[in-house]
Amino acid sequence: MENKFKFNWGAGVIMLFFSLLFFVLIGRFFYIAYTKHIENVDLKAYAEEKWTRHKTLDANRGTIFDRRGEAIAEDIPSYTVTATLDKKYPAHIKDPAGAAAKLAGVLDADESTIEEALSKKKLFEVQVPGGRKISHSEKEKIEKLKIEGIEFRPETKRYYPNQTFAPYVIGYTNEQGQNEISGALGLEKTLDKYLKETNGSLSFKSDTKGVKLPDPRERIKKPKNGSNVYLTLDEKIQMVLEQSMDKVNKKYKPEKIIGIVADPKTGKILAMSNRPAFNPNKRNIKDFTNLAISDPYEPGSTMKIFTLAAAIQEGVYNGNETYQSGQYKIPHNRPISDHNRVGWGTITFNEGVQNSSNVLFSKLAREKLGYDRLLNYLKKFGLDRPTGIDLPNEKAGRILYNYEIEKLTTAFGQGTTVTPIQQIQAATAIANGGKMMKPYVIDKVVDPSSKKVLMQHKPEVVGTPISEKTSKEVRDILETVVTKGTGKPYQIKGYSIAGKTGTAQVVDKENGRYAHGWGKNLFSFMGMAPKDDPKLLVYIAVDRPHLKNNELGSYPVSDIFTTVMKNSLQYLNIEPEDEKVTKRKISDSSVKIDDYSGKEAADAEKQLKQKGMKVLTLGSGSQVISQQPSAHSGLLPGERVILRTEGDVQMPDLTGWSLTDVLKFSKIMDIDASVKGSGFASKQSLKKGSVIKDKDYLTVEFDKPEMPSVNLSDESGGGTE
Repeated sequence: MENKFKFNWGAGVIMLFFSLLFFVLIGRFFYIAYTKHIENVDLKAYAEEKWTRHKTLDANRGTIFDRRGEAIAEDIPSYTVTATLDKKYPAHIKDPAGAAAKLAGVLDADESTIEEALSKKKLFEVQVPGGRKISHSEKEKIEKLKIEGIEFRPETKRYYPNQTFAPYVIGYTNEQGQNEISGALGLEKTLDKYLKETNGSLSFKSDTKGVKLPDPRERIKKPKNGSNVYLTLDEKIQMVLEQSMDKVNKKYKPEKIIGIVADPKTGKILAMSNRPAFNPNKRNIKDFTNLAISDPYEPGSTMKIFTLAAAIQEGVYNGNETYQSGQYKIPHNRPISDHNRVGWGTITFNEGVQNSSNVLFSKLAREKLGYDRLLNYLKKFGLDRPTGIDLPNEKAGRILYNYEIEKLTTAFGQGTTVTPIQQIQAATAIANGGKMMKPYVIDKVVDPSSKKVLMQHKPEVVGTPISEKTSKEVRDILETVVTKGTGKPYQIKGYSIAGKTGTAQVVDKENGRYAHGWGKNLFSFMGMAPKDDPKLLVYIAVDRPHLKNNELGSYPVSDIFTTVMKNSLQYLNIEPEDEKVTKRKISDSSVKIDDYSGKEAADAEKQLKQKGMKVLTLGSGSQVISQQPSAHSGLLPGERVILRTEGDVQMPDLTGWSLTDVLKFSKIMDIDASVKGSGFASKQSLKKGSVIKDKDYLTVEFDKPEMPSVNLSDESGGGTE
């Protein structure tokens, strides 16, 4: 047979196509294997990313502490509440109305708003209204509701534990993104570069379920916490200032209140606040101006402190010299009048200071010092420039000194403007032997990991406008202002106070004129104590309080000053001066008490009673663990000794106790205590028989003695000086 070959073109074409395709694919495979790129995608990097897990390691913003290490601004854990709406998932919101009704009882949002959010369609998840950065306790409350579909996303938030607490000093932060915050006001803003944290990261190889591979190739970038800031503010003194200002603000409803407490030996600001105020956790205010450093105003008679100091320093002041009070006439100008218009007849210079006589200080400026020397001293006291305090937005006032009338009114605090912090700095020279100290609030900034001090402020003398001898003489005269003159309402039993009252006219912003009417003034007081060696300098100003016809401008100011000064002195363990005298008079026959620590309480109590002591034993234990007064103290028969044993302590009845005994009690229990009034205890905030807990706060009211009489011509009334 004859074989004949026939070529099948269809099959050949198909074979050729697949052969070419094979070689193209093989070529592409080798090309990709060699270059490791496809469509501009780095396959190696893509694989690395696909098998690598990334986690952010959160860092914390630096904590702001008071001078004793108490946190006053810190980062705390928080949670944002989310709700799953997608019905494909078993745990989703099935009953929006029911869930909203439950959540509204915990979150800061109304029921209808929450229900609307939980009822949205075509969304996988929503953030629950009012559920942004809630606290751990709120999270626990929601968890107890057992609402299916509710989840919690961990976050961090900036928290101010003391609420309304030096808010204009500390400031607050704003959120810049997810879990990222930066300072927006006060020290939070100016120290942001120190406080700001840097988050870290963690990366590792894992399978598709996130489980680490045997060789996970971990890469860790450690988080860097922000640096910690330590302030000169004292939490206890600041709290007393805030509470007393709240009380006066509620009662008298003034336009504003300003309060500053300083250590005149160092310039450290121990407390500073304003009213109106705000809670930095809520920022419930419109104007965020720190009035204590940014609000120049006519100070009134507190300015007389510096005119007096200048006259004494120059040797032109004779306290026994007499003059005619009432009016002081000068050519081509209206006469200067005393604040009561008629004066007090012919009186001595010292009596003029006590009565806050404008005529006296006009005479000192014009006849004794001369205008040029007075201006020179005002500049020496730093009243012509900012103090340079380490707080943002400080402003300085303006010395109005063009015409003779302006030079005269400047001498007693009218026309010329200054800020409260300028007055505080100037007054440190009076309290500190002539040395004027620069005020500051930042003690130091510390790196939390290395403990390295990144910034530190030290006490700084910025001038010596007067001598130590002059400063003492000024204080002696200012003490008589409090004991005999316009400062009578500022007396504190047991402590010598040197100070000066102030009553200034206030310009009405609506018409640009001075306000008129009862109480339409700015009332103030600058005081220091103890007079011979001042440990505290306090300035309080209350602007246009709502006074009744029988109320003086000194009432709201003295309410704040006496509360703050008295509690702060006691807190700093500065003993009342009458108690010091009493202790010096204790004779050799005084009773010395032993150390009873570790002894049976019953035996210790028996021994003390045999020595004539009153004894109170606290606690349910049988052995003494501490005592007040301490061992080897010299006591007079009949004094109270407090013993403490282990176990719970029930609150005793303090009725009839002296201030000294109340302070013994607060010290042995290690609880904060504030006292109001003087005399003997009559009321207490902790109920008798209640178990005393950590961080309890005790307030004790004492029967008030009869107040010293106040001359109704006192400058602290509704009129001006």
